[in-house]
Amino acid sequence: MTEVIFGSYNFDIEATPDGNFIFDILRKKNVALTPEEWVRQNIVHYLISTKNYSKNLLAVERGIEINGLTKRFDIVAFNRNGKPFLMVECKAENIELSPKVLNQILVYNQSLSVRYLWITNGGQNFCYDTQNGLKLLAEIPNPEID
Repeated sequence: MTEVIFGSYNFDIEATPDGNFIFDILRKKNVALTPEEWVRQNIVHYLISTKNYSKNLLAVERGIEINGLTKRFDIVAFNRNGKPFLMVECKAENIELSPKVLNQILVYNQSLSVRYLWITNGGQNFCYDTQNGLKLLAEIPNPEID
């Protein structure tokens, strides 16, 4: 796997006859190491190690209901009151961050109503503040504490 632009982290990767697996510190289990999962795990470690997000306030791959359909978000950060405030949509490094990807996270946000939306493929990152429209941010927001 290539290095995601956020830094290098120590991962527990296991090669098996069924493929490679990476230990997810949030789900506390090995998951298939797909190109998208590689990006997702790097983002999780970046949020915890670099931005000081509490791993207890992060959720990965949880189901949400949108127009009667169950979808899964990649990563959501909550504040200490349990309110979601940052949602991350991860794509594999070879996937272009197109308007379609932005639309996907905007649709997911109809269910969660978070303030910050971040789309990433590891190499490209677009983080938006949804308060008063959609404003592109220069950096990933710090964790909210209340």
